Amino acid sequence: MTAFRLLLIVFLVIIVGYTAPVIANHGANLFSDFFGDILAFGWPGQFNVDFATFLALSALWVAWRHQFSVTGLILAIPAFFGGMLFLATYLLIVSYSAKGDVRVLLLGPERAAA
Repeated sequence: MTAFRLLLIVFLVIIVGYTAPVIANHGANLFSDFFGDILAFGWPGQFNVDFATFLALSALWVAWRHQFSVTGLILAIPAFFGGMLFLATYLLIVSYSAKGDVRVLLLGPERAAA
């Protein structure tokens, strides 16, 4: 679990370290670029569609892990829009609350106990 947590921290450092200068140089309006690339039907757009499906799967998993409760549905929103910045932070927090138990980490405490 320690290696996994370190990997999540590395992901966070990379994402923040990359995102900060991008926002400084290009602003925070990523949606026009993101959807513009999709509408252009080129490889950047294909990547964006592929990435969006990963984001949707991440959001669905977070909601499912929380048994589609209000908390789970609320957390699904930043899971979709926050990408790895959200998911790495979420997994770090959940890994500690799960006390390193991968079953609890992946399934949630209610499903893991069943």
